[in-house]
Amino acid sequence: MSRAVRFEKYGDVDVLKVEDVEAPQPAADQILVEVVAAGINPGEISVRVGAYHDMWPATFPSGQGSDFAGRVVEVGPSVTEFAVGDEVVGWSDWRSSQAEYVVVPADHLTKKPAALDWMRAGSLFVAGVTAYVAVRAVQPAEGETVVVSGAAGGVGVTAAQLARNTGAKVLGIASERNAAWLRSVGVTPIAYGDGLEDRIRKAAPDGVDAFVDTYGNGYVDLALALNVDKARINTIADFAAVQKYGVKSDGSSVGSDNEILAIVANEIAWGRVSMPIAAIYPLEAVREAYTELGERHTRGKIVLSMELPPDAGRQGAA
Repeated sequence: MSRAVRFEKYGDVDVLKVEDVEAPQPAADQILVEVVAAGINPGEISVRVGAYHDMWPATFPSGQGSDFAGRVVEVGPSVTEFAVGDEVVGWSDWRSSQAEYVVVPADHLTKKPAALDWMRAGSLFVAGVTAYVAVRAVQPAEGETVVVSGAAGGVGVTAAQLARNTGAKVLGIASERNAAWLRSVGVTPIAYGDGLEDRIRKAAPDGVDAFVDTYGNGYVDLALALNVDKARINTIADFAAVQKYGVKSDGSSVGSDNEILAIVANEIAWGRVSMPIAAIYPLEAVREAYTELGERHTRGKIVLSMELPPDAGRQGAA
């Protein structure tokens, strides 16, 4: 048996349950992984409340989650890239990672770098590959200025640092309380709220070359007001703006690639990118984890740990 998150109808966090289910079995080209940690993401909230029903309808009872890291416990007979005992980072396309065991194809995994801790590894896929492809989409270069909205969020912290690593000046839109942290990783903090456009213009007197929107809520309009070329605006959150203006929308669906996952894993493992962990919850506290995530005030990622006791409660930032 395996403990796993399930929900049987659309709704708020109260529909989430942790239930005993049959442990999955790998097919010939699949791998069974014992999960150590699994990340949670805002898109999963949208799926659970039914906001994506027309595009990606849930089949009930539904599992939940994409990100995970763990240890290989069984491999299908046609798998040659991995062996029992390997420590891996990966993703599930079947809303199934928030569980003690998950089955995925071999090409949905990469080896976990030894220097990468379990909590960051388990929350890496969606935020990491989304940040990578979002930055790649706007092609920042040395000496340019790039703005990242939601720069303290799960995707934004990584996107801002990846853009910084190109040699660009990065302006990170976030709350005042995240300003010191953004400065510590080489990002210029810009407080959101009234007067934002003026603050950006003051910080970038020669103009803004590219804009990565990880938050939505009108930031594409702001980028256009700043005279950023539509070809160098990427949003992962404002799909109406994509339709209206023709800006880019590269996200995790474009970056679902284990080679990209390996690149981001190594960037974090070797300290070239910092990924803050806002909180760690036991699997049984999945409702509390999503409640905190839904407030949209966390810095970095929230993670579910399969190794914490069920009654452990919230663990602090790491």
